Amino acid sequence: QVQLVESGGGLVQAGGSLRLSCAASGRTFSSYAMGWFRQAPGKEREFVATSSWSGRTTDYADSVQGRFTISKDNAKRTVYLQMNSLKPEDTAVYYCALRLNGITTRSPYQYDFWGQGTQVTVSS
Repeated sequence: QVQLVESGGGLVQAGGSLRLSCAASGRTFSSYAMGWFRQAPGKEREFVATSSWSGRTTDYADSVQGRFTISKDNAKRTVYLQMNSLKPEDTAVYYCALRLNGITTRSPYQYDFWGQGTQVTVSS
């Protein structure tokens, strides 16, 4: 099994920044892709960003392109989501996910393990 633990969420004013972290532990694996998703109250879980094992391939939702950056530290088995220029509509619970197949995807159904989520609230 794999455990994913997110941290770094909180309350921030619009225009501010936060960095989320997601640390993986448990079974070892040679390569994997990581993704970030979010879910606002009353809405479906939506894709935010994803990174391949090497980090050379990344993909972002249009709504966060240019503001958010995903990065990985494979030695620490940690993935980060740097969020800048935050907007009230970014308010949601943010989840990290791990896909044992190291290919990036926007589909949440293709990920094998999920964290418990961390709340991000952006005030106007």
